Amino acid sequence: MFLGIDVGTQSVKALLYDSDRRCVADIRSAPLRLISASDGTREQRAAWWLTALDQCLAELKTADKANIQAVAVSGQQHGFVPVSSNGEVLAPVKLWCDTSTAAECEQITRRFGGQERCINELGNAILPGYTAPKILWLKNHMPDAYAKLSTILLPHDYINFYLTGKRAMECGDASGTGMLDIRQRKWHEGMLAAVDPDRDLRAVLPNLVAADASIGHLGAQVAATLGLPAGIPVASGGGDNMMSAIGTGNVSPGRLTVSLGTSGTLFTSTDKPIIDAQGVVAGFCSSTGGWLPLFCTMNCTVSTELTRKLFTMDVTELEQRVASTSVGSRGVMTVPFFNGERTPNLPNAKGCIFGLDESNYTPENMLRSAMESSIYGLRSGLDALRQLGCHIDTLRLTGGGAGSDVWRQMVADIFDLPVSVQTSDEGAALGAALQALWMFQRLQGQNIPLQALLDEHLTLDPMRACVPNKDSVREYKLFYVEYLRQIETIKTLYV
Repeated sequence: MFLGIDVGTQSVKALLYDSDRRCVADIRSAPLRLISASDGTREQRAAWWLTALDQCLAELKTADKANIQAVAVSGQQHGFVPVSSNGEVLAPVKLWCDTSTAAECEQITRRFGGQERCINELGNAILPGYTAPKILWLKNHMPDAYAKLSTILLPHDYINFYLTGKRAMECGDASGTGMLDIRQRKWHEGMLAAVDPDRDLRAVLPNLVAADASIGHLGAQVAATLGLPAGIPVASGGGDNMMSAIGTGNVSPGRLTVSLGTSGTLFTSTDKPIIDAQGVVAGFCSSTGGWLPLFCTMNCTVSTELTRKLFTMDVTELEQRVASTSVGSRGVMTVPFFNGERTPNLPNAKGCIFGLDESNYTPENMLRSAMESSIYGLRSGLDALRQLGCHIDTLRLTGGGAGSDVWRQMVADIFDLPVSVQTSDEGAALGAALQALWMFQRLQGQNIPLQALLDEHLTLDPMRACVPNKDSVREYKLFYVEYLRQIETIKTLYV
């Protein structure tokens, strides 16, 4: 057995992968709360993650846990866990969807010499949601806590620290801080000085470890608490998108992974850095030794869930109602920026609905428009990747939305690509378990290439595959252009 842990925004998951039977043996989940405020604050307490992890593992069978050979952790990217010298978490964890740091983004970018220089030297702009502005925010707003800061950790790093006592970071997740030179895979000293000119942040950043490395072993005390074998190796882990890339077999060029979760992401694997001068596509490292150019929107299933709850219906009824209305929602167009937005960079934006009239103002059209708009936003990411020279020939869908017939067909039609889905929809947690297996095999002297290992262990679900409908593709091209026009229209309202 190999254990994959995923610390998400909505829940913590623990997945057991049986490498002999090549299947997911068990998966458990525990919900998480979110601290929200009108200024864009989105936070969680690190202690909540540990409580949820304990709950998940308590539900796994004792016999299965006894057979676990290795562990890896996936975590939501960009979150800032400030840790003191004695391991205390000094403040609530600002998450990837926190947009309260817009002023700090501007301050850092100005100190460094502008966005163009940020992108040229590091591969990324400094955006709300990234870790770098959260560090400056802590200094500006909680100076006493900042003075005690001993280590900067990301969410998955903090779970690794809890499991092993080791403070470390790997390059995939580290590239989402905004402080890593993604070409050289090392911290950029000029950016560190821009974040805090008064302190050498190198002293509080953990060592960077290789993607296939073990960062340490499970400590005896935490092993007893969680009911796991003491001393088993813990892999480097990575950000949830990096682990989803592994969990969807996306470790070689040509494949596109689209994840439909609270946020929407799409990414592809490349064997060289991809730098977007416009800052639309993030230039991230992968957790496999390569690179993972990534496009992210902050609002994906958020829009649909808000609308579903507005009309007080369950998911089954949602699917039926959406399927009953036509492509394009009879002209209703939603701009789903309920959490502000990263792409385009509009942290103060709000959700908007256009095109309503007496004939189309129905729950069905509102619901379908909420879904379609999320996919339009992601489609612009595919366009950006292609413009940067990325060749895409297959699309693998993952995340909560992958389980929906309507979502899958909508993605196929709007992207005009065939969609495949794996037997397991748990991309990030499964990817973590498979990274643990990869690391474990390498510790045993088996240098199996990661792509070969994934080809051996990942299976597709042929019953959930879909191909584009030609008529729908034609209609969606027109609606997509209209969506882009609406985005340009509202930009002036929220800049």
